[in-house]
Amino acid sequence: MYYCGIDIGSTASKFVVLSADKKEIVYKKTIPSGWNSKDTGLKIIEILKNEGYERDKLHITATGYGRISVDFADKVITEISAHGKGAHFLGSKSSTVIDIGGQDTKIIVQNDQRVIDFLMNDKCSAGTGKFLEVMANRLGLSLKEVFDNAKKGKEIEISSTCTVFAESEIISLMGKGTPREDICAGIINSIISKVAKLAAKKPSSDDYFLTGGFSNNEYIMKKLEEKLNAKVRSHIDGRFAGAIGASLI
Repeated sequence: MYYCGIDIGSTASKFVVLSADKKEIVYKKTIPSGWNSKDTGLKIIEILKNEGYERDKLHITATGYGRISVDFADKVITEISAHGKGAHFLGSKSSTVIDIGGQDTKIIVQNDQRVIDFLMNDKCSAGTGKFLEVMANRLGLSLKEVFDNAKKGKEIEISSTCTVFAESEIISLMGKGTPREDICAGIINSIISKVAKLAAKKPSSDDYFLTGGFSNNEYIMKKLEEKLNAKVRSHIDGRFAGAIGASLI
């Protein structure tokens, strides 16, 4: 029997298969979530089958934005529990976990393997992956190009706390001829500032662990460390933390 975790996020879906002893990741993959979580779940099952992981050999746990649509799962759990458990597996120990997702940001305080507190920003997409995606589209850039430009720019303040108003602010800056590099630096700074402000409400000692789509982004981690004045660590499989945690649970 293998243990499979499926994390259907708002933008990307991640799934992993753990060995029978739950000590080794034997398969992992990420695919776009698309518009229909149920179809995405069925596509994942088909991919697993083609890789030799038949349904009757898998114990499946679902998590994430579209978890309730995975009606073939043996168990469904929250993203909070999944990311906490997954981060611990990846080496976070007693760190405060920061998950910057597509639609929300989660701050998860854990003590060894147990989640003891959490906080979410789910009222607005500002400070999330969706915010960056919207701004990149407005600038006509890919996400990679936004980061490449930001590294060369001077951070300017984007004061709006709402994605819609911030987009209008970006348009105004473009109209004034503000260098694109400076706008990109301001966009990243806006995201990091909001994440750091949220994290400050659930303070860690001096140790944070980043999961989610930005977990392998050195620029994001560097800026987070500056804002939090603390060490921010991650793992090459940080984006799979939710799926890993689901498979463990």
